[in-house]
Amino acid sequence: MMDSGPAVEPHLDSFSLAFPLPYRIAIIVILAVWGWGLNLHFLHIRRIDVPSLIRYPGRSSSAQLTHHHSTYRIASLLSSASGLSIVTFWLLTRGDPHRVIDYDWIPMTNLLVIALLFSIPLRKLSVSHHGRSRLLRTLKRVSVGGLAEAKDGKFGDILLADVLTSYAKVVADLFVCLCMFLTSDGSATARPDRGCGGDVLVPMILAIPSAIRLRQCLIEYVRVRSAPLREATGWGGQHLANAAKYSTAFPVVILGAMLRNQTEAAPGLSRAWIAACMLNSFYSFYWDVAKDWDLTLFSDARERNSPDHPFGLRRRLLVHRPGVYYAVIALDLALRCTWMIKLNPSLDQISNFESTIFLLQFLEVFRRWVWIFFRVETEWIRNNPEGLGTDILLGDFQGNKYEDED
Repeated sequence: MMDSGPAVEPHLDSFSLAFPLPYRIAIIVILAVWGWGLNLHFLHIRRIDVPSLIRYPGRSSSAQLTHHHSTYRIASLLSSASGLSIVTFWLLTRGDPHRVIDYDWIPMTNLLVIALLFSIPLRKLSVSHHGRSRLLRTLKRVSVGGLAEAKDGKFGDILLADVLTSYAKVVADLFVCLCMFLTSDGSATARPDRGCGGDVLVPMILAIPSAIRLRQCLIEYVRVRSAPLREATGWGGQHLANAAKYSTAFPVVILGAMLRNQTEAAPGLSRAWIAACMLNSFYSFYWDVAKDWDLTLFSDARERNSPDHPFGLRRRLLVHRPGVYYAVIALDLALRCTWMIKLNPSLDQISNFESTIFLLQFLEVFRRWVWIFFRVETEWIRNNPEGLGTDILLGDFQGNKYEDED
């Protein structure tokens, strides 16, 4: 869920003294690497071959590290480097606001080290470079809204672009860090000025990940329309509906930016922002459940109540027992609606605290991490109707191949 950034407070709070904005960005990036390793590890246990879905080369020898262990190794390296940087920063600043501002180059150097660890070969440390170089190539293609063909890793492009939508605020905060660091009288460890660079740049950055996914959906639509056997692929309406879903993020960003720059109350603008947030949240939640996870919760009563599967779910469940699916559906809805804390007068004030902003960013990244398990499971079922994978309920079920829905 995206909204405008909070107003800037004139002083550093205790949370910002201990964890300035550059370190908070680093923490969330590192957690993403650990999370991806856990995704790969758990799905591997469930006999879901994630590398094959994203067209990543398999291991040629059993002596090679598994994909998840390679991911854990780079995550450990990133964690160690950032941990050393944070401890050094604490020892030098000792919680003094002036020192925190003066030593902003330490956390910024840490961000540079993270970037280098993602891009340079580390064979002497037994860290494979192939996966990181593949990530950077995919990120380069995805960053301009590109989309590979299915045989070249289309699903990986879609997965990465969807993850970027959850990292929109983190990317915007990275821009804020750089802007403050490069400002002549600024500091990257000062109170975050989310208006740095003007009133337009940060909202534009917030909107870019959704624009990337929207363009990918339109590319999918054009490919379907130009396919020689259109009766096998449909007319592409679902891709247009998916594009419409991502377009609902833009009013949220625009109206949020307008509200942030208002000097006096604007009830009409606030109501418009609330309506835009509701549309974006509930449309996205519906798509998560019905399209990304292929669950029947929003299907007609006959399909939803079918005796062939638990209520509102589907016949093949590879990740866990039905109760976990129901819990994840509820969690997804709740975390899609975290913006509602701004509607409660007693909670609105704490929503502007830097600790709360960081918590909300973490919760969105956590929601996306959970989402990945079920999105990858769904893609595996669509591509393997013969029943590969460890089926929780019906291991020998022979399903029909799902239409490729993104």
